[in-house]
Amino acid sequence: MNHKALVSIALCTYNGEAYLREQLESIVNQSYSQLELIAIDDCSTDNTLSILKEYEANYPFIQVFENPENLGYIRNFEKALRLCSGEFIALSDQDDIWDLHKIEKQIKAIGNHLMIYHDSEFIDENGQLLNKKMSDIMNLYRGDQPEAFLFFNCISGHSVFMKKALRDELLPFPNAYFHDWWMGYVATNLGSIDCIDEPLVKYRQHQTADTNILKRKRDHSNRNQLSASMKYEKKMRWLKSCAEYSKNKNPRFIQNLYSEFMKNKTEYFSFRLAGMIYTNRSVLFNINKKSLISKLNFSLKELWGGKIRSMFSD
Repeated sequence: MNHKALVSIALCTYNGEAYLREQLESIVNQSYSQLELIAIDDCSTDNTLSILKEYEANYPFIQVFENPENLGYIRNFEKALRLCSGEFIALSDQDDIWDLHKIEKQIKAIGNHLMIYHDSEFIDENGQLLNKKMSDIMNLYRGDQPEAFLFFNCISGHSVFMKKALRDELLPFPNAYFHDWWMGYVATNLGSIDCIDEPLVKYRQHQTADTNILKRKRDHSNRNQLSASMKYEKKMRWLKSCAEYSKNKNPRFIQNLYSEFMKNKTEYFSFRLAGMIYTNRSVLFNINKKSLISKLNFSLKELWGGKIRSMFSD
């Protein structure tokens, strides 16, 4: 491994003044020095941009950009990734804290894999440890089976470290789901991914975070809750994106699975779909930490067709 290779870090910000300095300090003090930080602010209304400009003035490897209009979380990361010129690319959120050896450890460990990620430990708004890691919640997948990402995801964007060649295959991100989920799916179709079994990021959980993986109670928790039918449609959009991906490693499987889901919408019962999921449970549920009974229940849920679900729709 060339330890002089340039590593680009894509950082996207929006009204992040509360935690941004702490995150920037953990980046500028990385033990690996060949860095390029691409920071794009998405029309913040607080002091986020001023903080970025301050660091840009003090650190030549930082480049700050300001969007003329708000792009939203996913499109902003897409823009940042396109601006990265390094041989390797890492993603950063605005409110976490990196281990000072994160980049050094990842560049040493990536080997022949297209992407490597790592475990993370959760902290609260004040930076206090919550005594829980990502690996306590889900299995951290390593391998080359894209089917593992059809129903579950274990990759958080802040943990991603990839080869530039993968970036060129990822974009544009589909609108269907989270961009980090898509990264895992594409990377395992084109090659393999690996994981470092060590928390290299303190992953902050707070009221305004985009994700709520610990499902902590929030003040606005009732505003954005999806109905069962909306969740189902969201899942269908994700599976459609996967089925339409032009470089699927096992195109017949995902196309058949998506086809069975489509049939499910107009049927009373979907025995074939439920059987297909349960038969392939070892890979489809690889990330899921739940018991065999829970996995069986997941499969049985798909036994009920759309006509049955409509009778009990919320």
